[in-house]
Amino acid sequence: MALNVDTQDLVNYPGNNKRVTVDISSLVPTGYEGDEQIVMVVSTTAYSEIENRTAIQDLYITEAKSGWIKSSGFKGSVFQLDDTHTTFRIALDTTISGYLGTGWYSITLEEDDGANLSGDDVAADIETKIRAIPTGDQWSTGDAGLIMAYKNCSVEFESGKFKIISGSISDSYTGLDKSSVTLVSGTSNDCLTMLGFDLTIDSETLAGTQVREAELVQDYPYLGSYIKLYTGGGTGASTGDAMVITDGDSTTDYFIVAGTGPGVGEITVVSGSLSNSYVAETAKVQLLKMNDPEFEPTSAYGTVDSIGRYGLKNMINQIDYSS
Repeated sequence: MALNVDTQDLVNYPGNNKRVTVDISSLVPTGYEGDEQIVMVVSTTAYSEIENRTAIQDLYITEAKSGWIKSSGFKGSVFQLDDTHTTFRIALDTTISGYLGTGWYSITLEEDDGANLSGDDVAADIETKIRAIPTGDQWSTGDAGLIMAYKNCSVEFESGKFKIISGSISDSYTGLDKSSVTLVSGTSNDCLTMLGFDLTIDSETLAGTQVREAELVQDYPYLGSYIKLYTGGGTGASTGDAMVITDGDSTTDYFIVAGTGPGVGEITVVSGSLSNSYVAETAKVQLLKMNDPEFEPTSAYGTVDSIGRYGLKNMINQIDYSS
């Protein structure tokens, strides 16, 4: 049964009720090789522009990946923004135009002459400024298809970290249809370092990281000075890389690569860095760190409730509540 949700703009137009419907349906979308899909459908009969009676397109949710970027969390929970630390630039999803064709949109935050501002207040300000981009002087019509990525953007502050979440949902964190968030410093009065966005982690980077691994093809006897590992190749290891070897049970060693080759899959390890013996075809080596090769970033939406709330927010941010 469809769920009907009444919504209002209580600040500007209290009493003007607009209904949004959330429903479950099944259909065969293009690109799914004729397979029927169960989808969440969010719709409304309200208009995005009352005077011209502009209809709002139904939202069909088949995927739930929203790109994000997080700050380091090393800067505390209060921030002393001032007139020399207020700006940064942002690009969501596949933004290509940006302000004056730069590919970026500029954000200028509110400041209080260096007085302490809470992380929650700064996050709310960032969200407000990002959502205002499509209706501001910077907006480029070349990015018209990305309006909701900006208008629906969310910014959170939790455990000392800012998290900016794109307002779009997609089936990918990378590529031509990606949902992503990218930041660069402002052209002046930059505040990214002050906010902890100098050391970030983001969904696009994580999704693009390949965890390469290979099987051990020759016994490695722990003899103290023995420094050669022979693998099936394909790890892409090079001098100075960090790697790990494990038998998948209780024996694991981390080591630094001292050199590779000349044989395929031959890895020279820093002397003394391995403390155990390993048997061919019962152990593997992995570049950088142990991880699931099928790993991908965690979606910002982990429950049906959060997906439904995303759909409601998407509609609410388009509705004209003026009458």
